[in-house]
Amino acid sequence: MHLSRQIAAFLRAGLPILDAVHSIGADHVNSSVRRMMHDIEDGLRTGERFSDTLERYPKVFPEYYRGIVRSAELSGELDTVLSRLARYMERDIEARRKIKSALIYPVAVAVMSVATVLVLALWVLPRFADFFEDLDAKLPLPTRMLMSFTGFLGQWWWVILAVLAAWTALFLVSQRFERGKYTWHRFLLAVPVLGTTIQYALVERFCRVMASMVSAGVNLPEAIEVATDSLRNRVFIKRLNGVTEQMLEGQGLAGPLARTALFPGTATSMIRVGEETGSMDTQLEVTAEYYEDELDYKIAKLTALFEPIVIIVMGLIVGFVAVALVSAMYGIFRQVDI
Repeated sequence: MHLSRQIAAFLRAGLPILDAVHSIGADHVNSSVRRMMHDIEDGLRTGERFSDTLERYPKVFPEYYRGIVRSAELSGELDTVLSRLARYMERDIEARRKIKSALIYPVAVAVMSVATVLVLALWVLPRFADFFEDLDAKLPLPTRMLMSFTGFLGQWWWVILAVLAAWTALFLVSQRFERGKYTWHRFLLAVPVLGTTIQYALVERFCRVMASMVSAGVNLPEAIEVATDSLRNRVFIKRLNGVTEQMLEGQGLAGPLARTALFPGTATSMIRVGEETGSMDTQLEVTAEYYEDELDYKIAKLTALFEPIVIIVMGLIVGFVAVALVSAMYGIFRQVDI
């Protein structure tokens, strides 16, 4: 994002691309970035195009980025396009930041809840078990259930860890295969609330990349291919693969997108307006902004739903532990009085 903004500023000031790259490489504090910019500079000096030099760093510059830059060089609007790319990446970073910040509190509560339960089950409750056993008292059902559960955890904790490790290893291995990734991505999209949030995030990203590429003069088939690859969701990628072919057959873009059943009606309606009015890039940008706002709402709804669930579950667990211990103590005192 910063590199794009810096290069765009230099180009807008009238400096050649070679001088812009040299200045950024010479002044940058990060040694890896300096080496990369010097390598790009060397490529430019040998007659390569700027987009060609970026091909050496596919992990830094994604395919959609290189495709947009390649088209911008042909149209002579590299400074404008780089500024637009910087704004797109800024929005993308902001969306990721919102998701991460929204999940910090629920995840922290969940971790502390698990830690609390483990401390109660493995350290506190066994001492109460010894106390009750010494008194040889008849314990109520909730206390016996609690003691049985803590005893199971204390004796078979290694089996539980082994099963969790096996499941984790199986999941990681499955993610190395296309079928495993597709199954996992399909499951995530089917989860209530979470699935819709992921769907809106992917629709927003698709429209944002498409808008940037179409504005830069990239033809629609290439823009669709690059935007699809940028999603990294196997369900979206599989269903969007046939959209280009249908579009080339004269079916337009909105219709094939609607038939994938992945794009909400609002999105396809906006894109259809862009097709009919010849303002595809503008409508794609409007659609992206609309779903950016919808994504903020979905994230807030997801966290608002997740927080009380974690608190209620933790409250039930701690409440059951409290009832089990208090009822046991009350029963013991009553037996002593008798």
